[in-house]
Amino acid sequence: MGYIKFDKAQVVNLEYSLSREIVRTNRAGSYSSTTIVGCNTRKYHGLLVCPVDALGGERHVLLSALDTTVVSNGQSFNTGIRKYHGDYYSPKGHKYIEDFDIQDIPGMTYRVGNVIMKQERLLVHYEEQLLVRYTILDTDEPVKLQLRPFLAFRNIHQLTHANMWANTRTEPVSNGVSMRMYDGFPMLHMQLSCKADFVPVPDWYLGVEYTEEQKRGYDFSEDLFVPGFFEVTAGKGDVIVFSASTKEERPSGFKSKFTKTVSAKTPRSDFGNSLRNAAQQFIEKRGNDTNIVAGYPWFGAWGRDTFISLPGLALARTSEDLFAAVLDTQVRRMKGGLFPNMGNDDNPAFNSVDAPLWFFQAVYKYGLEPGETWKRYGSAMKDVLNAYRNGTSFGIHMRENGLIYADAPGKALTWMDAVVNGVPVTPRNGYAVEINALWYNAVCFSLDCARGARDRSFVKEWEKLPELIGRSFIEMFWDEEHGYLADYVNDTENRNMHVRPNMVIATSLPYRMINLDQMKRILDIANRMLVTPRGLRTLSPSEEGYCGIYCGNQEMRDSAYHQGTVWPWLLGPFCEGWLKVYGEGGISRVRKLIMGFEETLTEAGISTISEIYDGDPPHSPGGAISQAWSVGEVFRIYTLLNEENKENNK
Repeated sequence: MGYIKFDKAQVVNLEYSLSREIVRTNRAGSYSSTTIVGCNTRKYHGLLVCPVDALGGERHVLLSALDTTVVSNGQSFNTGIRKYHGDYYSPKGHKYIEDFDIQDIPGMTYRVGNVIMKQERLLVHYEEQLLVRYTILDTDEPVKLQLRPFLAFRNIHQLTHANMWANTRTEPVSNGVSMRMYDGFPMLHMQLSCKADFVPVPDWYLGVEYTEEQKRGYDFSEDLFVPGFFEVTAGKGDVIVFSASTKEERPSGFKSKFTKTVSAKTPRSDFGNSLRNAAQQFIEKRGNDTNIVAGYPWFGAWGRDTFISLPGLALARTSEDLFAAVLDTQVRRMKGGLFPNMGNDDNPAFNSVDAPLWFFQAVYKYGLEPGETWKRYGSAMKDVLNAYRNGTSFGIHMRENGLIYADAPGKALTWMDAVVNGVPVTPRNGYAVEINALWYNAVCFSLDCARGARDRSFVKEWEKLPELIGRSFIEMFWDEEHGYLADYVNDTENRNMHVRPNMVIATSLPYRMINLDQMKRILDIANRMLVTPRGLRTLSPSEEGYCGIYCGNQEMRDSAYHQGTVWPWLLGPFCEGWLKVYGEGGISRVRKLIMGFEETLTEAGISTISEIYDGDPPHSPGGAISQAWSVGEVFRIYTLLNEENKENNK
């Protein structure tokens, strides 16, 4: 048994096991996700979920589930599980699970009668192929295995139902069959490593329900198609591999391919290796582009999330320059000094005032020499600076005081971007504190890079601006009586002094306008009012409008999203600022916060970190089960602590 494991008592308890999910990716856009017992509770769950270029590049569920029936001594034991109306589960295969282990790959050991069978699954890196390996560990006599594929062939955001238009015909391929239910989809090839009988029994399974979608206020019932089942005979010690792929594969290579893929993985043997594995799940390389997927299972690549998470995620890679690949991909997508915050290449949304400024911080963390930085990214850096100074989309512009002002009616341009019924929940229009802290950081960093490259014209044009920004920033945001920075200021309101985490970002950047005493006062207030064991609250509980529980339909969730909900990624800026202020004396506090996430590896998304947590204790997880900037920032600070520990032990 490995570092992360679950015993029989845990997995057979559906209240426990259905709240624990797994997601694995192929690093090229596809993923596999379900609960630890294999019961899908979300429309986003599926064993093979792939981007389909012919359908806009969005992800589609091809293979939803794979039921395995063990036939022994004349009795049949179906190890699958699905929910139907009225809390009715059928079959109830979870009761046969002896244990669940995830150290290398997800693996379940089943005991059915006198048969002990291990089932393991993985996605092949950079291929749209799922492999499921069955090992018969013990049996008195040969047994039959019947494998039933449940097919969806639909977008991850939608549900499907029995219909007359589905193409239910199968075509024979080597050791299996292939089929494509609708035009535009790729063929799905289902094959086994050995000769198998395919018994065609086409049927729709009606009314499969997804409890998590029901909780979120969405449609939650769909129908799945089963074309039939594969049947093979196996004895003690036999190994059989099932493959589902968008291209026909060579069955004789399935076993060695499975073994080779597993051997290349870093085992989740401790907290650090678990974070390292989780970090690599977000990397998506397709063609010439390398993206960071913001979160699983429903997010795509977001500009803001990419730049914030990249420094931490890059620490998990040793063989390739992830920084360069991701930054170059993003630079190619720039338009008018802005980076697309969401959407695909055909329909990008440039609705973020902070994503371009986080770009500078990501480039800084890349760690190139100043002159080399300017050579590679100087053109993009100047495009952003000029756009912000001269004015660009969404009312983003620099005013005479040197600060950035952004105001677009009905839009939420900062990372606190939830909108309910067309109205931003936390509008923050005007001068936002973290935007201007990032602006100063961007200008100062660019000047240092330009000096390194001896770009005298740029230096002459911009060198006087930092002093103006710094002076205006203190005048605009610092409140001596409160002892912290305003969250935002605009032309129609006084300083907004709500205690939010955005001011913490100003304490963590390499180029700062506040002194050490101001940093200490800001961080002490944040530590007292915002910091939790799972990250920072987005609003202090003492403020009007605080919402400590994230639940309900989309409107209710969006209303709470930045009104008290805890975000793990904010621990990155907080811990970095805390260490700048308290030095070695602050290490124990930071270590306690970061190592506290070890508990979360067996909650919600297994061996990863969720998007958000409730503001109120016990800080239950919510949102996406695996979020790039949550993992990236926790792993970045974890690595920083280890480096400091090595330095202190020299």
